[in-house]
Amino acid sequence: MSKTRITYFILSIATIIFGLLSRHFKFIPLFIGDILWAAMVYFIMRFLFITKTIRFNAIAALLFCFAIEFSQLYKAPWIDDIRNTLFGRLVLGEGFLWSDLLCYVIGVGIGVGVEKLLFTRSR
Repeated sequence: MSKTRITYFILSIATIIFGLLSRHFKFIPLFIGDILWAAMVYFIMRFLFITKTIRFNAIAALLFCFAIEFSQLYKAPWIDDIRNTLFGRLVLGEGFLWSDLLCYVIGVGIGVGVEKLLFTRSR
């Protein structure tokens, strides 16, 4: 595994940890978790599609995040059963919110910013 890919893996894990911790402290607004979730998706996309451009990965991450959010409009017993589990709640969410779409744009933007900051300094 390349050094760059390891960096994206570490960023993904760190973001997951911060996102989970953000849900345990009442003083942290809930939307912070949505922003961190989108940043994590971006880092995972970079890990998976390391040879693709930043633009490709940002668009892919946003499409994934938006697809998950819009999927919350679909109600069926089988998917609601999945959403009622911890894993389902963390991955699929619980209810559609327009404001989450803004959080995802911000989160992916932060992911791009972190990447540029890390890899511009290392050159």
